[in-house]
Amino acid sequence: MTRLWLVRHGPTHAKSMVGWSDIPADLSDTAAIARLRDHLPDAPVVSSDLVRASATADALSPALRLPHDPNLREINFGDWELRSFAEVEAEDPHTIRNYWEDPGHIAPPGGESWNAVRNRVDNAIDGYLSYDDIIVVAHFGVILTQVQRALGIGAYAAFSHKIDNLSVTELAYDAGQWHVDRINHNP
Repeated sequence: MTRLWLVRHGPTHAKSMVGWSDIPADLSDTAAIARLRDHLPDAPVVSSDLVRASATADALSPALRLPHDPNLREINFGDWELRSFAEVEAEDPHTIRNYWEDPGHIAPPGGESWNAVRNRVDNAIDGYLSYDDIIVVAHFGVILTQVQRALGIGAYAAFSHKIDNLSVTELAYDAGQWHVDRINHNP
C-alpha cells in the first residue's frame, strides 16, 4: 500500500491565474509550516520544479528529498497566464467559461486541457506508487487531478473541492484501489 500526502505549496498572493510562472511562495508563517511538518510522516518528499512548491518542500526539512518533478507542475494556462478571470472573460467569454464549467478537452490558447493535466500528473504519480509513504508538494490543479482519480468523479465535481495553501490531502493506493482519507486538511 502507498499513502500519498499531497501538500499544496505556500501562498503566492497572486490575484491571477498562475500556472507555469515561477512565482515564489510566502513561507513566513513558520507556525503553519511547523504544524504541517509535525503532521506529515517521515517519508521521502518530491515536489514540482516550480519554486513555490520546491521551496515549500524544502521548508519541511525532509530526511530524503527526491529530485524536482516537472510533471507535477500546475496547469499550463498558456495565453491566460498571470491574467485575471475577468480580463480573459472580457476577451473570450465562451472559451474560459467552457474551460471551467465543462473541463476536459478545452485548452487555453497555448495551454493545456484538464485531460492533458490529468494524464501528465497521473503518469508522474504512478512513478511514486512503489513507496510506502510519499509526500508530494505541488499545486491546486495537481492535487485535484488525484482527488478526481481517487474518488472516480468527473473533472467538474473535482473542481468543487477546496484545496488551501499548506493543506494536506491524504490518499492511499492498494492493489489497484484508491482510498481517500482526507481532502484539504489544515493541520
